[in-house]
Amino acid sequence: MKKLSFPFLLTILVLSIGYSASGQTKKRGEVTGGLPPDANTLNIGDPAPGFELLGIDGKTYTLADFKTANLLMVVFLSNHCPYSHAAETRLIPMVKEFKSQGLEVVAINPNNPESVRADELGYSKYNDSYEEMILYAKEAGFPFPYLYDGDKQMASKAYGCLATPHVFLFDKDRELRYAGRVDDSRFADPATVTSHDTRNAIEELLAGQVVTTPTTTVMGCSTKWNYKREDVSEAKTSLALVPVTILEIDAEGVAELAKNNSDRLRLVNVWATWCSPCVAEFPDLVAISQRLGNRPFEMITISMDNPKMKEQTVEFLVKHQAVPPNALSRKLENEGRTSLNYIYTGASSDAIIKALDTEWKGPLPFTVLIAPGGEIIYRQNGPVDPIELKNFIYDYLGGYYDK
Repeated sequence: MKKLSFPFLLTILVLSIGYSASGQTKKRGEVTGGLPPDANTLNIGDPAPGFELLGIDGKTYTLADFKTANLLMVVFLSNHCPYSHAAETRLIPMVKEFKSQGLEVVAINPNNPESVRADELGYSKYNDSYEEMILYAKEAGFPFPYLYDGDKQMASKAYGCLATPHVFLFDKDRELRYAGRVDDSRFADPATVTSHDTRNAIEELLAGQVVTTPTTTVMGCSTKWNYKREDVSEAKTSLALVPVTILEIDAEGVAELAKNNSDRLRLVNVWATWCSPCVAEFPDLVAISQRLGNRPFEMITISMDNPKMKEQTVEFLVKHQAVPPNALSRKLENEGRTSLNYIYTGASSDAIIKALDTEWKGPLPFTVLIAPGGEIIYRQNGPVDPIELKNFIYDYLGGYYDK
């Protein structure tokens, strides 16, 4: 399916922070480059720190499990990060290519899933939990062990993981010879790479040479340390303070919404407070909307409650925090739009069906996904499967930054 491509995606920086890993020395207790006070920073020549972590295959791995490797790469990756996703399109083939020459790789997920904000999940179906690591690694085709460090984060601190992805390459004696990025591109297209940093380091080490560029800047999604749970809590509190608004709409207004003259994928959910399936699925739809706050996406709700029940309808919307995410709110304000929640005022159900989608059978709830330009690419008469819907949207939007 054709992916959406919008120029403003290039400006999305909220997920990603660049860090320098250029051989800085850090004393214990000193905060450097976003690392916690009890974290370490490895310098070229330092020995590989030990670890004991659970892999997605149910086995516990230690550094000793890789003792026969000619070269060992310890790389920090994550399920949710678009930088990591893009780098993996080069990393995975590279790992397979050099495996026969003695390169072994172990990937570690450093992130605590409870420290990831909803709007940081806009590029992945998965959070960074252990269970979702299993799903993501299978989908991505990881040919190496993938270990979870999200609870205690001891290995991530020992290595000084600044972001995902972050590569640490060790020689046969397990001394650090390269630390930094996979390469210099944040996009999935290999043609956008101009500096093959990790590949160059591997080839030089296999040739018995000194690595020409032993450290590079790390660019990616900042490590989600345990203390960042406070950020998640603050984001939820802030969202709860956003006022909920609702506008009246007639069939003509619904038809205008269905044209989708915006540059965003538009989810339209028709519901009512008296509809039990509507009430049951509504929180899942709001959760999807909040995850996609930094993507070209918006959710519109159309209540079929009696317009005289507007106050009761608003109470429900407030309870479920049915408000646009922050980034989308700013865009809507620039467009002169004051709400994404509506209550239908027309008497005729035929009129709204004709205006929105003639394949709507009539019962509630009813949900459609409308691409820019008005094409309906997904519809559901009755309750949606939230996982199916979420996956459909992510497959359509893609898991990478667009060029």
